[in-house]
Amino acid sequence: MKRILTVLPAFALSACVVGPNYKTPTTPVPPTGGAFAEAGIGKGITPTPLPDHWWRLYNDPVVDRLVEDALAHNTDIRVAAGNLERARAVLSEQRGARLPTTGPTAQYSRAQVNTASIGLGGAGTGTGATTPQSFVFNRFLLGFDASYEVDLFGGITRAIEAARGDVQAAQAQLDASRVSVAAETARAYASACSNAQQRAVATETVALQSRTVGLTNTLFSAGRGTRRDVDRADVLLAQTQATIPGFEAERRASLYALAVLTGLPPEQIDAAANACKTPPVVRDVLPIGDGAALIRRRPDVRQAERTLAADTARVGIATADLYPRIQLLGSIGLNAQRGSQLFKSSAVTYSAGPLISWSFPNQTIARARIRQARAGADASLATFDGRVLTALQEVEQALARYSGALDRNAALRRAEASSSAAAKLSQLRFDYGADSFLLLIQAERDRADARAALAQSDAAVADAQISLFKALGGGWEDAPAPVRREPVVQP
Repeated sequence: MKRILTVLPAFALSACVVGPNYKTPTTPVPPTGGAFAEAGIGKGITPTPLPDHWWRLYNDPVVDRLVEDALAHNTDIRVAAGNLERARAVLSEQRGARLPTTGPTAQYSRAQVNTASIGLGGAGTGTGATTPQSFVFNRFLLGFDASYEVDLFGGITRAIEAARGDVQAAQAQLDASRVSVAAETARAYASACSNAQQRAVATETVALQSRTVGLTNTLFSAGRGTRRDVDRADVLLAQTQATIPGFEAERRASLYALAVLTGLPPEQIDAAANACKTPPVVRDVLPIGDGAALIRRRPDVRQAERTLAADTARVGIATADLYPRIQLLGSIGLNAQRGSQLFKSSAVTYSAGPLISWSFPNQTIARARIRQARAGADASLATFDGRVLTALQEVEQALARYSGALDRNAALRRAEASSSAAAKLSQLRFDYGADSFLLLIQAERDRADARAALAQSDAAVADAQISLFKALGGGWEDAPAPVRREPVVQP
């Protein structure tokens, strides 16, 4: 044992870690110093860094509460948190491989042995034949076994590196879930509000068109109009009425989705969200930062980079299998046939020595596993590059769509104001007989279309803002630990 203990430091000093050492890959960034291409084209944005809790830019306490509830109770986030804990447990297991494996044993047995079964007697009547005899005896055993694997070529070290990379990738996946959940919660709330707004616009338009239908019927009864005029007015009214059920259905669907996102059954609709009438919109310019900050902030990019680090370490694990494995084994025990003899010096047994195992010269399997690990690392590098490019692409697309939504909204706002003024004027002229009924119907149709288009555009602006925030990858910072949410029993 003393000889083994003196050799162990020599093994440790001579140990080397095989396989490639990980180096963080360079990232493709925009050539203009990290600025987004749309930053000089799009509207409503500023290069100011994105705040951690971007949803607070809406200055809406309902949005703040809903997003915070979702971050604390969403089931997807809880799943990602469970995967993170599992990865941490695997890392702890890999770290335990650096320590000796120990195991105490204790055994008692009572046995019977026949001399004939061990060749000491047999049947017969000739000279030398003996009568078989049976012996019954007890056996008491106490033992302690220990083994230690010398990490001579770094297989254990690389396994720990791989597990550490998996933990960090799982943490990034949890953060990515938080980004998605925060954005989808805000989107569901905005969708419910937008559909409520569009329903309200349609209801107001129905009220105006109903008055027109009543007036048309009155004129028809007085002989100043035709049945065709009445039918046209009624068709216009029915078309607008037909849009209301769709808006209401989509509003309720968004409220159900919002409840589930916050960890509640769908029927437990949030009262404040149910009462919302207009979608939340950031009136100021949106802070977007730059491309370099985006790559550092996006959790999916960080996840891909940490997965690459883990897969690079796995190449070292596979490479270590090309070389011998050395284990130091030792055991000590007490062995006696009587309990009173168990602790005497004559009952002591021990063994110690190294165990060397090596797959040689046939190393086909080991080399095939190295090629598999290298291919996996190459794929992870390609995934990392793809995630970086996708992150930049998503932001540029979101910026372009947001700029377009703002321009369209501004134009539709002017159109709505003009159509409302034209409809009022046409109503006055029709009342005084200056305009025909056909012109009045057309003016009301234009006003209804403009109001509906503007409400739809408001919804598109809110959705484009949330898509931009989601593409920027913020919202995971300082998130609360996820916990299971008990359903609220409503009376």
